[in-house]
Amino acid sequence: MASGGLACVKYLTFFCNLLFALTGLLIFLVGGMVQLNYAHYSNFVSDHIWTAPIILMIVGAAVAVICFLGCCGALKESSCMILSFAILAVVIFLFEICLGVAGYVKHSGLQQLMEGQFNSTMRHYKEREDYQDAWTLLQTELDCCGTYGPNDWEVIYPNKTLPPACCSVINLSEAKECTVVHATQNGCLQKLLAILDSKTLILATVVLAVAGIQLLTILFACCLYRSFRRSYDHV
Repeated sequence: MASGGLACVKYLTFFCNLLFALTGLLIFLVGGMVQLNYAHYSNFVSDHIWTAPIILMIVGAAVAVICFLGCCGALKESSCMILSFAILAVVIFLFEICLGVAGYVKHSGLQQLMEGQFNSTMRHYKEREDYQDAWTLLQTELDCCGTYGPNDWEVIYPNKTLPPACCSVINLSEAKECTVVHATQNGCLQKLLAILDSKTLILATVVLAVAGIQLLTILFACCLYRSFRRSYDHV
């Protein structure tokens, strides 16, 4: 029979495992929401950065699976399962830390990467229909025009006309086509960058909260493993 202290650690570990599972679900949902709501901007963000939401979803699913191992180990008082859970949880924890560091490093050069993507999609605007759709959606949703402003389109439209999405409203008595005069003067790069910055702050907060809970769970699992080993040694 487990002692009172062992039972306490066992159920604390089980409870922390449930929290651990919830953090996995939270990570999965955050990654899914980012992917669902902002995937249509992927043409303007480097591919290796846009894989971050997908990685978060995979990590979230992995955490949920690992938690099942931890819960079973705590209830069955299996030192082997608890040790396996602790090792896998440490691997996930370290992976999240590395992911956070990589995200911070990449974020410092995000504007430069995005500027390259903006220029590339604009350069091939007339050749690719998917780029046309992407720019139309971006300029319509964010009420912006061009990378830094409507003048950026002069390379593509030398006759001074602009994509219709640059003009939210055109007075037909003044002009029949969208021009620099009627276009919104705000560039799209800074607007999209501001959105990504705000989401990065949310992601960083979530990751820190999740890491704290996961570290606590790992510590309890290690304590429970030691308690199980001592209990078996005395038998």
